[in-house]
This record gives sequence, structure tokens and C-alpha cells, in this order.
Amino acid sequence: MEIGELLGSGRTADVYAIDGDRVLRRYRMDIDARREAAVIAYVAAHGFPVPAVYPGAAQVTDLVMARLTGPTMLRALIDGEIAPEEAGAVLARLLLRLHEIPARVSGDPADRVLHLDLHPDNVMLTPRGPVVIDWCNSQEGPPGMDCAMSAVIIAQVAVDEESEFAGPARAALVALLAGLGGAMDFEDGLERARARRGANATLTRRELSLLADAVRLIRARA
Repeated sequence: MEIGELLGSGRTADVYAIDGDRVLRRYRMDIDARREAAVIAYVAAHGFPVPAVYPGAAQVTDLVMARLTGPTMLRALIDGEIAPEEAGAVLARLLLRLHEIPARVSGDPADRVLHLDLHPDNVMLTPRGPVVIDWCNSQEGPPGMDCAMSAVIIAQVAVDEESEFAGPARAALVALLAGLGGAMDFEDGLERARARRGANATLTRRELSLLADAVRLIRARA
């Protein structure tokens, strides 16, 4: 399989063009992409908006997916193509829709598929609507923790006084929590999300230093 131009890079992976219809997501660390592919295929079968996954990866760290058109939600926010309030509301709807899907593996009827990294840079705004990408962190468990994780990620930006995006992030957070309503877990789910986020080895020291203030901001919205 011939790999084309580098289209983008994240904290853990790079995305390359293969052709006009497909891209290759290649992890820079030892992550088995086959599990991620299985999760994507499972939620897709339940009608959740994700990119199609194709066979043909040469390595277990590779994932071949459909090439999407349109900006990420983050890019659209930066360019003023979507309001922060709308972004927060869209994220809430995506989380609620995802949590309607029963767990793929767990036998606990209360468990659901969790994305655990659903934020504006992991949503593509395509002509067919928002599409959720980057499922490498997905697990199964209580949906309130997934809601809390998205809130924590956005709140970390909202409390960053050095960030020009603090104001928009605060507006997006308010809309996210309003859209989630009772699905948001301000207790155990938030604590678990805080612990998980704090254990993320890809975060910078500054990002970690904002975590406590982020949780306080979320609790103030309870």
C-alpha cells in the first residue's frame, strides 16, 4: 500500500493520504488499531456517525479509513464557522446518541460504549453532518464518565487565562452541560474523568496544572 502526503498529526498518530477516498491513520506508539477498528464498526452498525474502516492495513498500528471532507469542529470554531454554543450543543447530542448504544463486550446492562476523548478536534463537520473520529481511547462503562471527560477537556481550555480560546471554551462548556442535562455525572463520573485525564501521559505540565481549576469550574455549573 502506497502512502501519500501527511494530512495531519495528533498527540499519538499521523494521518496520511492513500488516495482520494482513503486515509491511513498510523500510531507512533504501540497501540493495536484492530480493537479501535472493531469499536468503529460496531457503533457504525448502530447508525452512529463514524468514518468507514477498510481492511488492508499492513501493521497492527495502522488503520485505513474513509477520507472525510470538511473541517474539524475546532477548525470551524477558530474560523468562526460555528458558534461555541452550537459546538457544545452538538457535542452533547453526539454523547447522548452514543450512549444509546449497548456495550459491545461488557455484560453489565448499564454499561455503554464510551469515546472518552470527544472534543472539538475529534469531530469532523462533513457535508453529511458531524462525524466522530479517533476512537483509540474508547472503553465501556458508565456513560456519565464519558460526559464528564468531554467537560473536563473543554474546561481545561476555559480556565486557561493565557489562551485566546478561554472565552469560547467557557461558552461551549455551558452549552455542553445544558445539553447533557441529567446525563452529566458531577460526582463519581467527574472524579473518574479527572483521574483518567490526570494520568494522560501526552498532556503537558501546564495542561495538568489546569485540571483542578477545570473540575471546580464544572462543579460550579452543577
